[in-house]
Amino acid sequence: MKALGTVMALTLFACTSTVDGGPGDDTDDFEGPGPDGTDPSPDPVASGAYFDQPMFFDQVVTNAPTAASSSSMIASVKAAGGWGAGSLRIDFTIDVLTATSTSPMRTFETTEDFWNPDCDHVAVPLPVGGNVENEDGYECTTDGDCHLLVLDRANRKLYEMWRANVTGGSFYGGCLAVWPTNQTYDNTLRGDQCSSADAAGFPISPLLFTADEVAAGEINHAIRFILPNDRVKRGFVRPATHGSDTTGDSDAPPYGMHFRLRADYPIDSLPSDGAKVVARAMQKYGMYHADGGNIALTAQSDRHTTAKWDGLLDTRDLGAIKVDDFEIVDHGSMITLTYDCDR
Repeated sequence: MKALGTVMALTLFACTSTVDGGPGDDTDDFEGPGPDGTDPSPDPVASGAYFDQPMFFDQVVTNAPTAASSSSMIASVKAAGGWGAGSLRIDFTIDVLTATSTSPMRTFETTEDFWNPDCDHVAVPLPVGGNVENEDGYECTTDGDCHLLVLDRANRKLYEMWRANVTGGSFYGGCLAVWPTNQTYDNTLRGDQCSSADAAGFPISPLLFTADEVAAGEINHAIRFILPNDRVKRGFVRPATHGSDTTGDSDAPPYGMHFRLRADYPIDSLPSDGAKVVARAMQKYGMYHADGGNIALTAQSDRHTTAKWDGLLDTRDLGAIKVDDFEIVDHGSMITLTYDCDR
């Protein structure tokens, strides 16, 4: 199913230069070394280590203007049920793998979840002992989103695939978005009206916060979040390049909306230091709506990080934060969704 302009007054890019790209309920884990005794991800990916040039998610928006319709959009989401799953919960199941010089490159057979020209059909590195989202390995056994995220530092590429599945020796893939990390991107990213492994057309990996960041006490980027599609209206705002067939009312916010936690929110009332770190990032950088689904916030799994989530942050530690504790940053007028990807 294929999911899924005015640029905001802020300068959110330092750069020039796909379908429901994958959602659902992002809600995974392989422990230990691969079968050859090597660590499948010996170089855990740190935030800010993806792109050579600053991107929209790196920008501080503490004093950015609020959208004129912020209050009505927030009220619409609240009236429709607020966060998916009933509260602001965190999903800890997506991994970002790191390719090495020995990681095999695998070609894949496209599935019905692959679209031209939004998606890329090239070989993908599969690190030994790695896995797709919410699985122990590369086989997608539960028919879930099964995101496959791989950073290849040496070749300066970030590979992100929705609905990856390696089974019986065959590699099947939905939409693959390859992001050259040394490229300078303008506000149409990989292409206007084009999806990625997320329906908004964003990269996923740089918007995931990690246990290492939270343990260090600071997240220096915006955060990915998702909402049920009945709380979002059809269309998108920059820096999104795409959207989905959503059914929200006329006051609902569009795809790519940028939520910012209000400056007066009582962060010290939150139940853990980890929750306070995340909340401060939501005040400073905000969070970008990237896809449809039920568990609002997406963190990176801790299977390849030094710090671990246990005792640091729980899935419900931000549950006291309501939709109306946020405001929506002004990103200009909504753009009509056409699905006419131009790359």
